[in-house]
Amino acid sequence: MGMFFDQDIAHIARVMVPSLVGDLGGPILPAEYWRGRLHKLLDATHLTRGQLCALDSLLLQLDDFEAKGRPAAAGSTCPFRSKSRLHRTPQRNIS
Repeated sequence: MGMFFDQDIAHIARVMVPSLVGDLGGPILPAEYWRGRLHKLLDATHLTRGQLCALDSLLLQLDDFEAKGRPAAAGSTCPFRSKSRLHRTPQRNIS
């Protein structure tokens, strides 16, 4: 079951900001949609610390986007991350 959550979180991380930015017609999917998906995942039981940190980071990006109207730099203030991991350049999956 944990793999499903990891895949769903990774999918949201890839498509949320482009969907919010949208095109000339506006957002493809609104912030309310993404917030609902993230909260649905947060309601699940047995999430790992890494999954909770990823969801927290996505919610912070969403908050920043709503406040500023533009995408935020990816990052997290999750207390479970080590300092050495905070300074790494994120790896991009090609899939």
